[in-house]
Amino acid sequence: MPDTTPADWRSGATPAVLRRRAALIGAARGFFADRGVLEVDTPIVVNAPVSDVHIHSAQVTFTDGAGQPVRRCYLHTSPEYAMKRLIAGGLGDIYQICHVVRGLERGRLHNAEFTLIEWYRMGWSLEALMDEVEALTRTLLGPRAAALASERLSYREAFRQHLDIDPFDAPLQTLAAAARAAGFTGESADRDELLELLMSVRIGPALGGGALTFVHGYPASQAALARVDPTEPRAAQRFELYLSGIELANGFHELADAREQRERFEQDQRVRQRRGLEIAPLDEQLLGALAAGLPDCSGVALGFDRLVMLAVDAVRIDEVIPFPIERA
Repeated sequence: MPDTTPADWRSGATPAVLRRRAALIGAARGFFADRGVLEVDTPIVVNAPVSDVHIHSAQVTFTDGAGQPVRRCYLHTSPEYAMKRLIAGGLGDIYQICHVVRGLERGRLHNAEFTLIEWYRMGWSLEALMDEVEALTRTLLGPRAAALASERLSYREAFRQHLDIDPFDAPLQTLAAAARAAGFTGESADRDELLELLMSVRIGPALGGGALTFVHGYPASQAALARVDPTEPRAAQRFELYLSGIELANGFHELADAREQRERFEQDQRVRQRRGLEIAPLDEQLLGALAAGLPDCSGVALGFDRLVMLAVDAVRIDEVIPFPIERA
């Protein structure tokens, strides 16, 4: 007998929350319109996935009329690559509010499909971009933002304050011991794996208590698509924003060197191979755009759903999105 139990068709969020969510999207668009930033729209289906070893791209297979596969593509994990191609083509300051998809992400703060606000500013320093991220965050949080202080500290300062460890100079054994104390049971991990675990489990949840806390100067080995700091070659020109222990945004002074970016992507592929992860062709269109000339710019992606959570005092992301992945 087929299961005739009625499906749960309802939204995971209340009508009041969905109305608030829509109002905040409108407020974000008004924020950028007032500042002369152009809204753009890029494809969700792309030909090349990201190489980042910590991000898993969902695959899409297109078939012909007989159901035979004819093309494999991916759902974008961020509009970054496409937006940079638009910037290289001369479009200038741009932003996008879009859905993105990341595989294997589900939990209190994670849904496989979620909403990003991503934008790029031409000729801006990372400090200027942090100012604008804070301004947008305060705008969307509304009255509750009035009680929030503003805090900026380096990655090194964050580790020293919360773990009494210097992340750049501490021996690997010291980081491994701190990771074990945090519950890590793995047999082997490299320096970056340990630092990222400590940041996500011990430090990040302690950040942003009563303040919009920006952490900047991440290790150069975690630069991804950011420039290395010319005054401190061990650090990247990258920041993250935390509030109430939740990571909200990740920003870069964008790397414009096609050769260096290719080397980083190839290094990612080597790590992926060691870990038994999929290795896909590099995004040659992005690399071509960088080679053609990406203007000096800084960019950031902000997790909109998490910001809505904080705005309405929600505990889980399911409370602020129309349908979580299980009922999509």
